[in-house]
Amino acid sequence: TRTMAAVVSGCMQFDPDVRIKGVILNRVAGLRHENILRKSIEHFCDVPVIGAVPKLSNQKFPERHMGLVPTPEHKWAKESIDDISQIASKYLDLDRIEIIALKRENRKTEKDGLGGEDKVRIPRLHVPEFKVQNKKGENDSRTPVIGIIKDSAFQFYYPDNLEALVSEGARLVYISPLKSDIIPLVDAIYIGGGFPETHAKELAENIKFKQQLKTLAENGLPVYAECGGLMYLGEELVLKEKSYPMVGIFPASYSFSKKPKGHGYTIISVVRENPYFKIGTEIKGHEFHYSSVLKWRGDDSDLAFSIKRGTGFINKKDGVCYKNVLATYIHIHALGTPSWAKSMVRNAILYKEKSQNH
Repeated sequence: TRTMAAVVSGCMQFDPDVRIKGVILNRVAGLRHENILRKSIEHFCDVPVIGAVPKLSNQKFPERHMGLVPTPEHKWAKESIDDISQIASKYLDLDRIEIIALKRENRKTEKDGLGGEDKVRIPRLHVPEFKVQNKKGENDSRTPVIGIIKDSAFQFYYPDNLEALVSEGARLVYISPLKSDIIPLVDAIYIGGGFPETHAKELAENIKFKQQLKTLAENGLPVYAECGGLMYLGEELVLKEKSYPMVGIFPASYSFSKKPKGHGYTIISVVRENPYFKIGTEIKGHEFHYSSVLKWRGDDSDLAFSIKRGTGFINKKDGVCYKNVLATYIHIHALGTPSWAKSMVRNAILYKEKSQNH
């Protein structure tokens, strides 16, 4: 009960720049429990309690080894969202939350002691079926087209990364090896993270798609892949001693563990030439994978990154490179590494020009 007031007070003092304007209680045992918590927090912390969610008997958000099962993987996701929306409407003061979120306050700054308007940045909300296009370049033959492999097998993309590609002048098209065996006319491909292991059979059986992707890569198509995309570009995934053939651009096989093999923030240094980053560049990102390299028949000279912090691909290295293909376990954010989007679009333009000249 009163301990929660101490927790909130501790959070408020831990980082004074983060101004806590309201508290939502979770897993409340009952009305009496809620009332005691409200009184304690509001009295000792002078912060309003703007919601109290009770213990819920039904759980409509399934989990597995890497956390919640992602939305694209189950058709009944909308029911879960609708259900939690009703819970939010019932137990949270949504009007008050909105007022807090939009409120602008006048306060004195430590720097000049003058009163000034404290502007609150309202975040953009991205719906699950996020799609962004460069509408201006839709009918322009000069606009580079980047294919995004996105479905329930490859679903982890920072929306900011996709927006960065569009900002640099690309038009995006969405491709799925689970739904089609044809790759449309594109000038580059970006394969994000996800769960190829949960769709290994379907991915392995789409032979036409895999062959086409490998042929395009051999012919110089720029491809950038992260984590799940890295595994897809290898030779095979081994699940419960059964092999599922993948694209085969890289001579690598992957197995899976019950515990994370790489988990946390990473720092990498670019140590060899590649189509996307200059030698000497330091890149910060993160990794989270239960897979690891089972067999690697390549050479360390094929790896463009040296790991300063993190696990990476193998032997404290990462960044598997072949022609214009670069794949890594590391997820990067375009705002932290702005050169990435510029390089993606530049490579796409070069490939487009070369293709048109032929």
